Amino acid sequence: MQRDNNGVRTRARGAPGLINKIFPDITSAMAGIPVGATVMISGFGSAGMPGALIDALVDQGTRDLTIVNNNAGNGDTGLAALLATGRVRKIICSYPRQADSYVFDGLYRSGKIELELIPQGNLAERIRAAGAGIGGFFTATGYGTQLAEGKETRLINGRHYVFESPIHADVALIKAWKADRWGNLVYRKAARNFGPVMAMAAKCTIAQVDQVVPLGELDPEVIVTPGIFVKRVLHLPGGGQ
Repeated sequence: MQRDNNGVRTRARGAPGLINKIFPDITSAMAGIPVGATVMISGFGSAGMPGALIDALVDQGTRDLTIVNNNAGNGDTGLAALLATGRVRKIICSYPRQADSYVFDGLYRSGKIELELIPQGNLAERIRAAGAGIGGFFTATGYGTQLAEGKETRLINGRHYVFESPIHADVALIKAWKADRWGNLVYRKAARNFGPVMAMAAKCTIAQVDQVVPLGELDPEVIVTPGIFVKRVLHLPGGGQ
């Protein structure tokens, strides 16, 4: 085996194109995330949250991170545990506070973390725009509020809109249900949420999956994220939804 420039394991030169994106362990799958990286993390609550990958990011010690997620963590595990390390400089999310988001709350009130608050639809579309190669878009959501301050606005067909730019990432950590060795992904129900758009918007997508199936077993009609958007796959059976 050898690795290409993206760290993806491939067969030795001369073999007929047998790409294998399945990594043997979590340490190698998470290697190389740089200081100052922007990291997208999928999940809507616990559904689709790549818990093992988040824990590995905590253990890795990478600092000065910008995290893009739907919320800002809860309790003291997962994303909240990452925030508690003090290595997250900024978080971009839609729902920073809930009943047990005390880790984020304490950091924000003490000025130790920066927050960019984005309406959920705008967040999803800004991520999708990055993956689709769109330079930005106009939306009515947020116009006339503090969220639109400093942004371009336009009157279009009698309605006011505000310009939103795409959100790109260095790394996306996502959770899927099934994968093959090419990195094609299938999600399970609501666990799909932000995974597909985040996979497209990042330079390196790392997918935590419950099952790895033989190449050709996944029906092309049910593949949501094609392997071209996935660099690394980590097989963790029983990893939750």
